[in-house]
Amino acid sequence: MKKNVNSFPKNFFWGGAVAANQLEGAYQEGGKGLCIADINEFKGNLPPEKRSNKELSSVEVEQLLNKKDGVFPKRYGIDFYHTYKEDIQLLAEMGINSFRTSINWARIFPNGDDLQPNEEGLKFYDDLFDELLKYQIEPLITISHYEMPLNIAMKYDGWYNRQTIEMFTKYCETIFKRYKDKVKYWILVNQINLIEFESFNHLGIPSDHVDNLMEAKYQGIHNELVACGRAIKIGKEINPEFQIGAMTYYANAFPEVGSSENMLAALKQNQLQYYYTDVEVRGYIPSYMYRFYEDNNLNIEITDQDIEDLKNTVDFISFSYYYTMNINSQGETIPNSHINTKNEWGWGIDAVGLRLALNEYYDRYQLPIMITENGMGFYEKIDENGKIHDKYREAFFRAHIEQMKEAIHDGVELIGYYPWGPIDLVSCSSSEMEKRYGFIYVDLDNNHQGSAKRYIKDSYYWYKKVIESNGENLE
Repeated sequence: MKKNVNSFPKNFFWGGAVAANQLEGAYQEGGKGLCIADINEFKGNLPPEKRSNKELSSVEVEQLLNKKDGVFPKRYGIDFYHTYKEDIQLLAEMGINSFRTSINWARIFPNGDDLQPNEEGLKFYDDLFDELLKYQIEPLITISHYEMPLNIAMKYDGWYNRQTIEMFTKYCETIFKRYKDKVKYWILVNQINLIEFESFNHLGIPSDHVDNLMEAKYQGIHNELVACGRAIKIGKEINPEFQIGAMTYYANAFPEVGSSENMLAALKQNQLQYYYTDVEVRGYIPSYMYRFYEDNNLNIEITDQDIEDLKNTVDFISFSYYYTMNINSQGETIPNSHINTKNEWGWGIDAVGLRLALNEYYDRYQLPIMITENGMGFYEKIDENGKIHDKYREAFFRAHIEQMKEAIHDGVELIGYYPWGPIDLVSCSSSEMEKRYGFIYVDLDNNHQGSAKRYIKDSYYWYKKVIESNGENLE
């Protein structure tokens, strides 16, 4: 009888995850064009349901571009563009052996439709990857992480326009060729299923440019999936050793109560979340999506060439995990309704849900899995001795790593873990700096005021011990 292992594999990736738009800054340096994230205004004082950049019209975009008194923290980040050598050294000393970040599309093609790439942008990532490799840190690079050139959104209506397929694949070919000997692991699109919470951030479709926004979103997602299929083919031709993965946001829902009606609502909700990875892993559009298009009167253009392009599939699955949701028979999702312990933003701590997610994905796809985001934001202040005693963060990660180990014992092929924000950075949804995730504190506030000095938190030394013991020492 085969016995499942109950420890992390020897070559396990103990990493950390960030995004270019949330920490690089230097938004007008190095030939970079404006990207969508550069117009995300600070929303920390708004209620949670209004913090995400759900929909934007072209009129609202222009207002943000011309706003004189707004606060736009992502434009400045933590100045990683200039401090990456020092920051990577700190991360290396913590012991990580892999680092997930993204390439800012607007650094490579400032307008998206440029004839030639921006050499200064390409050189920056050359230098960044070289610095990682100097410390034997494996780069895990996201190609599209809310950094679409703003011009693509305003001129082409983002992913709704099929011309964006060509611009994206040109971008992919450029970076695949440039970094073919430096980067092996790639993620095509960050949280590709997030088209509600991060609609404009992700798809770049101005709401006033289309007659049916729901239809435009699903057409946009289809076009994006086609582009991903083409990119996989291009990438494998450039370097057959590339490992190219899909990434989703774990948004599956549990029935609020155990009725058949609630079970069916959960099934339908979860199918809509699996749609993206079903396509990227299996290579075709699942039958339930055609029913969904019919039920919602969505006219989605799907060509014969699209069907061929979708046959190019990924090598691994990755996902972000933050909290769980419940759903009722009306299809209403309720985040964390069964969780009592929550942070200041209402995010519940449900570590067992991570084990469930790992088993669900592995049962469905039987592919290697990476957890490419997992974390919890907290308000934190440095004490009089320059210390941050964050036992709560250690407790959060301990609980989740314990459940990862249980999933491995279940038989899940888990190959990497990337806590979100190993160094403090600007929050995605609310564009606030003071929602802190990191093992390293960055002395900047929501208005970008502060020394920008880095401070080591207690959890830094805890995670270092975890990595040194390959997940065995969680004390």
